[in-house]
Amino acid sequence: MDYKITTYSEKETIELAQNIESEKFPNMVICLKGDLGSGKTVFTKGFAKAMEINEDITSPTFNIIKEYTSGELPLYHMDVYRLDGKVEDLGIEEYYTRKGVTIIEWADTIIDYLPEKRLDIKIKNSSDDENKRIIVITPHGRKYEELCEAAL
Repeated sequence: MDYKITTYSEKETIELAQNIESEKFPNMVICLKGDLGSGKTVFTKGFAKAMEINEDITSPTFNIIKEYTSGELPLYHMDVYRLDGKVEDLGIEEYYTRKGVTIIEWADTIIDYLPEKRLDIKIKNSSDDENKRIIVITPHGRKYEELCEAAL
């Protein structure tokens, strides 16, 4: 089952991320999809803040993976946009079992390397309002279904 949510500001997108964060668990994987400027990093910032990570969260476009370990759980923030689907040598799959939360921006470019059980979040810009986002959340696996039922 998909969950469709509309947000009308960055603040509302951050609040959505914080609601999802409230149900986090070790080895959680969140796959973010959306055009440039749709709010993938804004979502990640909200999630990280709720995890009590005090570091500045920026898109890891040139680093590919940023690790934040100062919060309640480690946060592994990935941006795989520049990889063109070539991730074999990066060990991305190892992060899925490191007892943290993995958030992957542009996850749709590495479908073959994603875990079967995960939370997909597609963020779409609205053509009629620059602040409006249509967000579709798709849980894969019972744990993620329960998370959505509790947080959304």
